[in-house]
Amino acid sequence: MEPLEIIAAASVLGACICMGIGSIGSALGEGNAAASALKAMSQQPDEANRIRSTMFVSLAMIETTALYSLLIAFLVLYANPFWKYFINQ
Repeated sequence: MEPLEIIAAASVLGACICMGIGSIGSALGEGNAAASALKAMSQQPDEANRIRSTMFVSLAMIETTALYSLLIAFLVLYANPFWKYFINQ
């Protein structure tokens, strides 16, 4: 195997692992937050509007984990400095 093929395979594998772990963690966090918010809304219906707005803000923050892992995966695939090094040689 040539070094460029090894770099390509390692980049794809790294991006897959990054997205897998990042999206699983984000999905579990969002599920936990939504379940807790629904439980709180059922126990205190008068505060449902405040709980809902807080839940949406927290879901947006939790979702950034998946977006950051997507960004890192794109960087590994398309902005990898090792690509340019081996292509120029």
